[in-house]
Amino acid sequence: MDIISKISEELGIKNHQTQAAVSLIDEGNTIPFIARYRKEMTGALNDEVLRNLYDRLNYLRGLEEKKEQVIASIEEQGKMTEELRGQILAAETLVVVEDLYRPYRPKRRTRATIAKEKGLEPLANIIMLQMTEEPLEQTAEQFVDEEKEVHSAEDAINGAKDILAEYISDEADYRIRIRDLTVKHGRIVSTAKEPEAESVYEMYYEFDEAVSKLAGHRTLALNRGEAEKVLSVKIEAPEEDILSYLGRKIITRENPVTTPILKEVIADSYKRLIAPAIEREIRNDLTEKAEDGAIKVFCKNLEQLLMQPPIAGQVVLGWDPAFRTGCKLAVVDATGKVLDTTVIYPTAPQNKVEESKKVLKQLIRKYGITLISVGNGTASRESEMIIVELIKELSVPVQYIIVNEAGASVYSASKLATEEFPNFDVGQRSAASIARRLQDPLAELVKIDPKSIGVGQYQHDMNQKKLSEALGGVVEDCVNKVGVDLNTASASLLEYISGVSKAVAKNIVAYREENGKFTRRSELLKVAKLGPKAYEQCAGFLRIADGENPLDATSVHPESYEAAGQLLKGLGYTTDDIRERKLKGISKKIGNLKEFAVRLGVGEITLTDIVKELEKPARDPRLDMPKPILRSDVLEMKDLTEGMVLKGTVRNVIDFGAFVDIGVHQDGLVHISQMSERYIKHPLEVVSVGDIVEVKVMSVDLKKQRIQLTMKI
Repeated sequence: MDIISKISEELGIKNHQTQAAVSLIDEGNTIPFIARYRKEMTGALNDEVLRNLYDRLNYLRGLEEKKEQVIASIEEQGKMTEELRGQILAAETLVVVEDLYRPYRPKRRTRATIAKEKGLEPLANIIMLQMTEEPLEQTAEQFVDEEKEVHSAEDAINGAKDILAEYISDEADYRIRIRDLTVKHGRIVSTAKEPEAESVYEMYYEFDEAVSKLAGHRTLALNRGEAEKVLSVKIEAPEEDILSYLGRKIITRENPVTTPILKEVIADSYKRLIAPAIEREIRNDLTEKAEDGAIKVFCKNLEQLLMQPPIAGQVVLGWDPAFRTGCKLAVVDATGKVLDTTVIYPTAPQNKVEESKKVLKQLIRKYGITLISVGNGTASRESEMIIVELIKELSVPVQYIIVNEAGASVYSASKLATEEFPNFDVGQRSAASIARRLQDPLAELVKIDPKSIGVGQYQHDMNQKKLSEALGGVVEDCVNKVGVDLNTASASLLEYISGVSKAVAKNIVAYREENGKFTRRSELLKVAKLGPKAYEQCAGFLRIADGENPLDATSVHPESYEAAGQLLKGLGYTTDDIRERKLKGISKKIGNLKEFAVRLGVGEITLTDIVKELEKPARDPRLDMPKPILRSDVLEMKDLTEGMVLKGTVRNVIDFGAFVDIGVHQDGLVHISQMSERYIKHPLEVVSVGDIVEVKVMSVDLKKQRIQLTMKI
């Protein structure tokens, strides 16, 4: 198989782009580095396309490796034919390769192998030829052999049937056709093991849907219901069509002696050997596709969450709400440094509201707090009511925001948090994290395992390795898109930088602590285990705000410094003008970009990127994202009325809709059917996590705590 052409066709890109990307990957370059600094070579493929390309490259290379193993094994058995070799080489999936290999795979002892050991293969061949005219019992008598435990003609016929059933089951073409028929015309059916019992799976108690139409989230729900022993799930295949197809293939002569036996064999082969295996394969395939879809949604949600704009320049009060143990507070300055921590008890059972307000007013006065960041966990609703009362009593403007605290408790109990805040308890750490994830969501959220951030569905039911790799890729892409300050970044942030491993990230921090601030990028080469290749990969993403060379504060790669210097000189500027931000509009002074690029010895795309960066040095791409909604008043669920129009923040996107925070404790659901007047396949076509959307209340169920919203206003 020509892997390059196959990938190019699948991704809709040119062969030379694929070839360049594959070569760069094979040379050990990271995806963020290729996407940002090798645009000339790949024709500016973005990180999403490059990651898809990388996944397909690994799959197809694995497929080619499997083909080689299978061909070698069949050749070793002396059973290879040119036709079979051609079929194996042409196979496009691992399933087809496995189908073709099945007859030659070393088998454990089966009913068929035992029958062959008893010398019954010739009898099976006689039946299969369908030419015998004498009664089968008579023919079978010749195979009775007490020593081989073939005690009667019936024993011999049964053994021959087992051999034929396995032969039919092993035929690759039959399997491919049966799988196809089952996928196209089969139905997936589930029933409740205890129909009277209440559970979250009630909609699946009498469920019946075409295999070909089953949505990914339903597949994952059925799997979970089955694993929890609430549901029985099976595939109902078009059995009549399948048996009829096998009959046409196998019964080639209308022979009254062999036809009845072959019909029995076909039914046995299908029910005992083929159907269970095909059902397993189809369900595995459905699960894999559903997982891939869910991972894709999770990745998109995570990307949006990580790329939320930071709220800069404000002193923030982080509030980790709770009942019995009190609300933990942490005051964090504009740089993320924790200034103070305390605990208040405004909620049940203590209800010390006035005392708590007094403490809060003192903190606000002392530190100039302008923003309160409240976690959305237990008691956040009650905390919010107190904050709103407090804001009304203040003479200075203070706003608040409810933040998703998913993963804060995981972080606060982690080794990393213990190292960062050795003298804090878990509540104080959690409050500090809640404040910081508002100031710089990316820097704070990278400390938490992405699976714990809570913007996916069924994440605990899927292939954890695949999920971790995909989410890790998203974090890596986001961190590198934004870039990090080499002199302030934590090791947990640095380890996501292109070319920087966990060990090297720790070494960078250790070097910084020992030698003071980095003053130039090239100093990175003095860091233990950070060699020239790693330096090439990471240098452009690590920024030095006030270093010796102003280019170190930009995303211009050191390999392009010479070209950038010549560009500035040619336009009558110096590198100091970068620091003073005097380069706005230089793109208009360049004239013919192509000629200028040739003169500088760089590609046009690279020159465009350099110019863009010099005009707006180290511009944060997160600033283009929707800003979070800051509130100073509160709505209760009982305040909501049908038809009310509100602004809200998208908190999570799933296959069947999106959850929107409209400022009451419970997020409302916008079902996919309520998102757009046009037909959409997936909510991500319309919304992403962090989007600010206008919604109308459709219904409120106070008992079930459910809010139905629509975006069709």
